[in-house]
Amino acid sequence: MSRPSEAQPSPSRRTVLATGTALGGTLVSGGLPAAPASASAVAAPGLAPSDPWRTVLDDADLVWQRMPTTWYEGPFLGNGFLGSGIYAEPGGSQEDGTCTAVRFNVQHSEVQDHRPEFGSLFGLARLPIGHFTLEPVGRITGLDWRLRLRDAELTGTLTTDRGTLTIRALVHTSRSVLAVEVTPSEGERGFRWVFHPADAISPRAAFKPLPDGYRGNPPAEVGEQDGVSTSVQPLLSGGQYVTAWRERRASASASRTLYVHVASSYPRNTALRRAVRTIRTASGLPYARLASTHHDWWHAYYRKSFLSLPDARIQRFYWIQLYKAASAARRDAPVMATCGPWLEPTPWPNTWWNLNAQLEYWLIHGSNHLELDAVTRSLSAFRENLTKEVAAPYDADSMGIPRTTDPSLVNGAASPLMGYGVGIPGQNPPTPEVGNLTWALHNVWLSYRHTMDESILRDVLFPLLRRAINYYLHFLEPGPDGKLHLPATFSPEYGDDSRDCTYDLMLLTWGCRTLLESAELLGIDDELAPRWREVLAKRVPYPTDANGFMIGADVPFAKSHRHYSHLLAVYPLYEVTGRTPEERALIEKSLAHWVGFEGALQGYTFTGAASMSALLGKGEDALGYLGELMSRFIQPNTMYKESGPVIETPLSAAQSLHDMVCQSWGGVIRVFPALPAAWADLTVHDFRTEGAFLLSAVREGGVTRWVRLTSEAGAACVVRHGIAGAIDVRDGWGRRLRYSDVGGGAVRIALGKGQSALITAKGDRPDLTIAPVRANEDAPRWGLPTA
Repeated sequence: MSRPSEAQPSPSRRTVLATGTALGGTLVSGGLPAAPASASAVAAPGLAPSDPWRTVLDDADLVWQRMPTTWYEGPFLGNGFLGSGIYAEPGGSQEDGTCTAVRFNVQHSEVQDHRPEFGSLFGLARLPIGHFTLEPVGRITGLDWRLRLRDAELTGTLTTDRGTLTIRALVHTSRSVLAVEVTPSEGERGFRWVFHPADAISPRAAFKPLPDGYRGNPPAEVGEQDGVSTSVQPLLSGGQYVTAWRERRASASASRTLYVHVASSYPRNTALRRAVRTIRTASGLPYARLASTHHDWWHAYYRKSFLSLPDARIQRFYWIQLYKAASAARRDAPVMATCGPWLEPTPWPNTWWNLNAQLEYWLIHGSNHLELDAVTRSLSAFRENLTKEVAAPYDADSMGIPRTTDPSLVNGAASPLMGYGVGIPGQNPPTPEVGNLTWALHNVWLSYRHTMDESILRDVLFPLLRRAINYYLHFLEPGPDGKLHLPATFSPEYGDDSRDCTYDLMLLTWGCRTLLESAELLGIDDELAPRWREVLAKRVPYPTDANGFMIGADVPFAKSHRHYSHLLAVYPLYEVTGRTPEERALIEKSLAHWVGFEGALQGYTFTGAASMSALLGKGEDALGYLGELMSRFIQPNTMYKESGPVIETPLSAAQSLHDMVCQSWGGVIRVFPALPAAWADLTVHDFRTEGAFLLSAVREGGVTRWVRLTSEAGAACVVRHGIAGAIDVRDGWGRRLRYSDVGGGAVRIALGKGQSALITAKGDRPDLTIAPVRANEDAPRWGLPTA
């Protein structure tokens, strides 16, 4: 069966994408095969006459008709490694408010310091590189910019009192080159580019006192080599990072293109040679040629899934997050730091593992973008460092991940000033925050479940989770009540240690259950299996009181707290899901109590609350929480800040949308489980679920019209389809498929690898076109439009 691809022409309306053989050698209109097969017998959904991806992406473009003055307002470009944020040069304004220069930041996710003795927040911190200023001849009086999501390219004009500058800019997806083409009018032919190296010191230095003995690296050395301009930053630890650039003029026009590349090396000084070689090669290519291959990659990227809903503002926000994710993440790139590849002044200049990294990558599963999964790769590649992060005598059989690390998962010196290491239950200092690796491995579990790739389970999840749970087992002891208890540990960010900390008990429970399931799937007779079963049977109950889940046995939830560390069993672990009225009441009570404390609540509070509401099937509440997020926290370019740039919250909001549209935990695929009434129409296509199914479905007028599932792995298929009354289930050839009703509106369908099932109301002949839905009302674009 063929699937939509960039190379295929847009078929006419209602055309079914199928092989000729599947439909007797003929493509037919109406999304239906020729008689005598039933109305629902189709191979795959069709496409609307206009390209649906192009339609939604063009609609989601960010626009600027006012000059952005901060990182939180401006365009951003990236490829997981190199990143550029664009806005007015601070201090470059005139008394009349006009701007004299535009900043193009140049930052890189692999550029860091290498002095572990000063910890992850200073000695291993990401280091700022610098920025270019685009300096027109005249004063800037206006602009009209568009960040074209489909092409991942900034286009538009700057207007000055001397003329215009027409701009095209991208960070090439594979060459890791920032290319900016500028075409000036006659009066602006004298514009110039100027590079400004940044001080190579941890950004945390602007927020916290320096550790004793710490000092910044020496100044960068600006020069030229082989016709390429360079800024060479030597490091006190040895090694260097280098920014190289060259500007080339087009022979047949006034256009000039700036090419920029960043390379780093440690401990050797090889970055200079590589950076110069890259720029010499790239600058020999016209901008249009670079753009062509860049566009091809992005067009194919978006086509891996499709989502359209009738809230214009949220639909645009969603597609921007998919753009942002691929701009900030790649499988072979470092796990995203708190601000992705764009480094601005921040107290958090590294990767955070007690929430941020986990939330950053959740959206890759449903949106079908496992090519962005740096978490699984990094935990596997740097597992030896995870062993080194736990104290002796536990390192022989245990692993842990500190609160903060560099890209190779190293923390360095463990102190609150320089970084937070893996704690020891019952001891403080160091802060006994010990569950972060287990939580990070839940992301790996999700990658396994959404692909059913046994190598992830066998080679990464099982061996690492076994050691992460081993660390807990060293401290778990029976109490007078016959239950197994944990000594005092730390629930992230609440501020108090507690025995039987809910955060850790929830992760321990999930970990033991997952190890047992994994061992069975892998055919492993593990000697620790009896101990894992004992934990599940004898673990002390999660501490609760009249307000719901407590922080731990010693600490009630009694103050405003942005983090849902005490609610992980509800979300994202789905260990407590409301199976009984009592359990549902506990979730509702805990959720209301958590969000009822104003003061410390932040953006991801509301994404977590939205997803928990979606679990309960409360679409109106989920939408309400997302509305709070949008109105209170999301910035004009959809970024987010807490003292400095933090990228996880908008990305996790995209996952909250996924949770409203589809949930697949517990072996059941739930289609449209938590949609608000206003979302009467909705289209989803090739949404990836647990069990490695690709889901397509359409809702019209508040009714689910059809659901299609394609199995990539032949896993068990149970689907709560949401179609009222009797149903038809047919395969891709139009033949009836056997199914069994398992209750609760769900059916079990036997699907082999590569097989598909289409579910419709009995006798219904739905239109199987994949197309955007109509917005309920217009909404302003993201960016800085004038209206």
